[in-house]
This record gives sequence, C-alpha cells and structure tokens, in this order.
Amino acid sequence: MALTTSLAGRVRNTSLPKSHPLLPLQEAVINSLQAIDERFGDDDIGSGNLRIRILRDGQQEFDYGPAGPGRVALPPIIGFSVEDNGVGFTPENMSSFETLDSDFKADLGSRGVGRLLWLKAFDRVAIDSAYFDGHDQLQTRSFKFSVEREVEHGAESVSLTEAGAVVLLDGFKSQYQKSAPKTADAIAREIFEHCIWYFLRPGGAPEVTVVDEEVISLNKLMEDFVYSELPSTTITVKGQKFDMVNLCLKSMTRNTIPRLYWCAANRVVIEENLSGKLAGLYGRLRDSTSAEFTYVCYLSSDFLDANVRADRTAFDIEERLPGAALGDDLTLDDVRAAVLDEVERLLEEPLNAAREEGRSRVNEFVSNRAPRYRPVLARLTKLGVTVDPAMKDSELELLLHRNLQKLEADALVEGQAVFAEAGASPLEDYKERLDSYLETIKEINQSDLAAYVSRRRVILDILTKLIRSNDAGGYSREDAVHSLLIPMRTDSNEIGTDASNLWILDERLAFHDYLASDKTLKSMPVTGSDSTREPDIIATRLVDGPLLASEGETLPLPSIVVVEIKRPMRNDASEDKDPIAQCLDYVAKVRSGGVLTASGRPIPASQESPAFCYIVADLTPSMVNRCNYANLRRTPDGMGFFGFNEPAKAYVEVMSFDRLINSATERNRAFFDKLGLPSS
Repeated sequence: MALTTSLAGRVRNTSLPKSHPLLPLQEAVINSLQAIDERFGDDDIGSGNLRIRILRDGQQEFDYGPAGPGRVALPPIIGFSVEDNGVGFTPENMSSFETLDSDFKADLGSRGVGRLLWLKAFDRVAIDSAYFDGHDQLQTRSFKFSVEREVEHGAESVSLTEAGAVVLLDGFKSQYQKSAPKTADAIAREIFEHCIWYFLRPGGAPEVTVVDEEVISLNKLMEDFVYSELPSTTITVKGQKFDMVNLCLKSMTRNTIPRLYWCAANRVVIEENLSGKLAGLYGRLRDSTSAEFTYVCYLSSDFLDANVRADRTAFDIEERLPGAALGDDLTLDDVRAAVLDEVERLLEEPLNAAREEGRSRVNEFVSNRAPRYRPVLARLTKLGVTVDPAMKDSELELLLHRNLQKLEADALVEGQAVFAEAGASPLEDYKERLDSYLETIKEINQSDLAAYVSRRRVILDILTKLIRSNDAGGYSREDAVHSLLIPMRTDSNEIGTDASNLWILDERLAFHDYLASDKTLKSMPVTGSDSTREPDIIATRLVDGPLLASEGETLPLPSIVVVEIKRPMRNDASEDKDPIAQCLDYVAKVRSGGVLTASGRPIPASQESPAFCYIVADLTPSMVNRCNYANLRRTPDGMGFFGFNEPAKAYVEVMSFDRLINSATERNRAFFDKLGLPSS
C-alpha cells in the first residue's frame, strides 16, 4: 500500500528557530547559485546573475524612539524576490520539487527541505521560470506553492526572455520578521557569510546583488570583507578529513569576534565564537605590518555533510562523550581541538604578540590597581590565564579573582592530600609535594596581605578627598569622616572586625573587647549610665591582670579609648563645646564601675584604668585655644597637640586631619613601597 505524505504535516514538523529567520531566503539563494552553476559551469560562471530584492510594506511607519517623533523608520519587510538566470525549472527540476525528500540533488548536499522552510516562514510562494527544452526552445512555467493548495500550476504568461527563475517569498510571518535584520546591509552580510564558499571557490561566484533603496554587490562585499587569505589546510581527526578555509577579515568589519563556521553542503550550519578558546585569540589580531584583522575559519567535510540535520541548523554529532572515549567515535570536541591546534600553528606570530600584549595589560593592572594578585601572578599564568588587552578593568578583576579562587581551592585539595599521607609511609615525592604546597600557601597569604594593604591605600585616598573643600568652598560633614572610620550607630555586636578603619588612628584599636560608634551612653553595657549623650567612638580593651589575688582569680581590667571627630575646618570649639572635656567626661562615666562587659561580666570600679582620648579636628583658632587651656603641647610637626591629664589620668591627643593621614601613611609606608603603591 502506498503511503500518503501530508505537506501541512511536514511543514508543521519542520524546525526553523527564530534565531535563523533568513534561512529560508538563504536556501533560495543557494538553489539559484546551483542553477547558475548547472547552466554555465565553471568556465563561464561570470555570466551568471543573481538578484535578491527586499520587499517592504508600502505603508510608511513612524518611529517614536530616542530620536523623537517624525523620524521615518524603514518599512517592515513583507517578503523577498530571488531572481536568477540559471537553468530554470526544467521537467526534472519540477519533478524533484514536487517530490518531498527528493534525492535529485543529493550530490550537491540538497535534502529537499528548503521549500518546506519557505512555507514555515512565509504565507505563500510564487514562482515564474523559463528553461530550454531538448530542442533549445525556451519554455516557461508558472506555479504557486502554499500549505493549503500545495503546488498549484497557473496559466499566467511569464515575461522571462531567457532561462532562469523568479522565486517570490511573500507574507513574511511576524515571528520571523521581527527577528530578522532590518537593513539591506545587514541582510547582504548574512547572505554573504552563509554562501561564502561560492565566493571562495576556484572561479568565484556569479554577480550577486541585494536590492532595496540601494544596490549592494556581494562580490564587492567580498573585496571589502576579506583582508587576506591564509593557506587553506586539511586536518584529519580519527580518520575523517576536514577542510579549513582560513580568512583574515579586514579591521573595518563590524564583527571583530574570531569565528569558526561549521559548514555542510556548501552552507554555513553553525557559527561558533572562538574568543578565548586559544590564548591570545580574542578580537582583532595584528600581522607583521601591524595591520589589524579578524580571523575566521570555514570548516567542511564529507563527515559533516553526512551528519547535518535536515533543517541544517545543527549536526547529529555528539558534542562530547561522557567518561572515557568510546573507540573511534568522533565528537565535535575532537574536531574543535584539532581545528584550534591548526589555528595555533597558522597564527603563531600574531597570537604570540597578542599574548604579550595581554600579559602587559595584566601587569599594568596589577601594578596600579590590584597588587593583591602580584604574589600569585606567576601561578595564575601557569593556569593558562590570558586576557583580551581590550578587557575592562572590572572584567579583568573578576577574571583574576575567579582564578585566584580556583588556585585556593586546588591548594586546599592538595593540602588535604599531602597531610593525609603524613602518617603513612612517605612517598618518594612527598617532600617535594609538601614544599610545593607550602610555597603556594605562602603566595596566597601574601596575596591576602596585599589585598588588605591595597584597601588601606584606597581608604586613605578617600579620607584625603573628604577633608578637601568642594567647589563651593564647603567641607564634608563629620559624619562622612566618621562613617569611613567606623559605621555610625553600631557596636561590636553588630559589625565584624574588618568593618572599621580605626587603624588610621591607632593600630591598637584593632584589639578591643567592646566598641561603640555614635551610640548613647545609656545603651552601652560598659557605662552603666543613663545619659543619652553620644560619643563618636568609645572602646574598651580587656587586659588579663592579677586582681583579688587572695582568692586566686583574675578579672579583666579595661583600658578605655574615646574618639571625637569634628567637621574639617570647624571653628566653634568653646567652653560649652569642648571636645577634650567631652572625652574626659566619657572616660569618667566608664570608670565609675558597676557595669558589665559586652559579654555580660562585671567590671570592677577602677580609677586607675588607662585611658586614651583622641580628638580629630583641624587646628582652627578656637580649637588651638581649647588645647592651650587643657595645657597640651604642640607636636614637633605643628599639626597636633598632646599631653597627659593628671586629674583624669588620661592621655589626650588632638590631631589635624592632615596629621591623621600623614601618620597613617607613614605607618604603612613599608607595605606600600613593597607593593609599589604610592605613599602620598
């Protein structure tokens, strides 16, 4: 019993991704190129002519986008007309057209699905054709093709005066029309790249143009497109041969991404981005004359022809095989690896130059922006970390950070393995492995230290900017400076040890039992006070020492640090607004006793607790008066005052913002110099 084929069912089951909206048009162009080949052969291919017309909706639309009302947009594309002077729809070609899955042109890679793709993307197709019969008489035919009526022959007269065909693809369906390029230039480039084999082959291609409001020659595009041809090469992968057409595209080409085109049946099937898949292969490369180019490769083989899917959008080939390789099964990964090896050979000099440029880019970034990576930079290079010289700083930082994390994870795994062997009989290479592991850990720790020191440099730079006057002559509020030193209205129970930058004042402030910032005295467990006054910063440091020795117990004895911060260049210090007196008052309240540590342990009253008061304020006339009144001495550099208040038993230091920054920078100078960071 004969089987009946449903055209509607076949079209419904034919795949056409929205990402390939021009594939039906490209298939029509390929058909026309083959028809021209059949008529003229290799010797007279220049007599061929192929014209692609873009058909647009006659009703103009207005674009109310960024340019504003009144800018006329390109009318929507409703179809295409493909006109050639090829052999035409001869009886043999017509019979093949009316036979689904015909193998009439199988030797040319045709699968008989091109016309199904036409109906997938367009509502209807109309064809006029002329051909020479066996008596060299010109014959014509006209027919329509649609899902509803299938092939419908007409009696319309055909105006063609020589052999050829006009294929009208009409009614561009919205889901594909929206995804398709809108300009003639973009459409011409997509057609060109899809059919480039016909332009690269010996003898070249017939004259091919795209007609819209302008006429674009694809042959001229070939001249504009290709900078130079590298030698075509052949590689063999697991017994299968693959031909590589290697091109250097001109730097003016819009798409500067290196690409691999997987081809079948003289058509592009897959476009693959090669960026980063070889060290140094990113965007444009430079040849020996420093001219820029973009590398592309067109890959073809009988193997790809035999395994391309019917819709020509993919291959029935495994990307990779899980686990161990199974015999001689060939995967796309196998082919890709061989292609990249060949590209490495072909582009050795440009790639080496690009790698050197990338290394310089990394070294410059690490030296000036991210010194934390310097201790491990050599190891990151061994991991194969290479970069595009044009990469943004933010992207480069993320790349280096990801690879540093990988290095740390690998070191953790190696450490576990090394120490697991410590109790067993040592292997011959145990000492070498242990030394290598310890060296890696040392470099990672140096990287962490570099990150910490770099952060200090940035914090000092920010503080320097905060104390400068703005364009209006004003200064930052004290809360801006305060928040940089430590977040406001927080205490030790709310922030981590790394959240504050009190090292700017004194490195010892990193070691504290309790720390409060802009909190009321009443809310602090260390004061026992009902006062709602808010010291800028107060800290207690617990030091083990003998107390109540007869009972054999030791209790913590607190040292107290109080910090007051004033607005840069503030000049209103007075008897009522005396920051020195405020600090001493806070000290007295903490010393009064009957209060608890942050962990809830009682602190005995002690008038001997060491206390340190820091006032950060510029030495305006009013501030200098308060320092003199407190009997403080001026520092040798003239940028601060210091002294010991005997009644309060407290060390007091008043420092200007400039002295604060200078002192912190000097303390960190050795670290900055070691990392190559500026110290001022």
